[in-house]
Amino acid sequence: MTKRLGIYAGTFDPVHIGHITFALQALEAGNLDHIYFLPERRPRAKVGVEHFGHRVAMLKRALRPYPQFSVLELVDVSFSVQRTLPTLQQKFAQAQLVFLFGSDVIPGLAAWPNADKLLEGGELIIGLRNDDNRTLVKQTVDQWPTQPKRVTIFSSYAPQVSSGKVRSALRKHQPISGLLQSVERYSDHNWLYVSLEHVDIPSNTLLE
Repeated sequence: MTKRLGIYAGTFDPVHIGHITFALQALEAGNLDHIYFLPERRPRAKVGVEHFGHRVAMLKRALRPYPQFSVLELVDVSFSVQRTLPTLQQKFAQAQLVFLFGSDVIPGLAAWPNADKLLEGGELIIGLRNDDNRTLVKQTVDQWPTQPKRVTIFSSYAPQVSSGKVRSALRKHQPISGLLQSVERYSDHNWLYVSLEHVDIPSNTLLE
């Protein structure tokens, strides 16, 4: 039987419980055999992103309890349909690729360069984020000039969790729902997302 592989690309800065629960939901809803998390090295629309090596390290630690999840590191600096899709199709030539997206991506997806190559005959799994409405998301998909073979939409278990909120909590050393313990430990150990405003500096430290 043809394996069904989920492809979940993102910045993961850092990975949080929303990413994990969405992937677990997608695994069941899409009848997937495995899901590959693809961290992007240099996202085009984001600045100040944490180093790729740290983001990968946090992802690998977060995914350890889930044998059906793996991290896939690609050489592409930034992902594009033209470059990244053929790489995935070649690597998983005998598999059906199913692409995982948050609903916040959907309004602009059809305008991506070469989006038709991704959508034509493809499968999508969409997790509703924030207060996005299933009907409106479905209507947006139905208006695309190129239609996917199958689209699965469901409500995420943690729709309000975001990497931005997690980063802010880590910076301020505040508790927040959705923060993974492995990420918190790694972040503290490596001084990630640190703000000097919230760092206790010993009185005998000389700042030059």
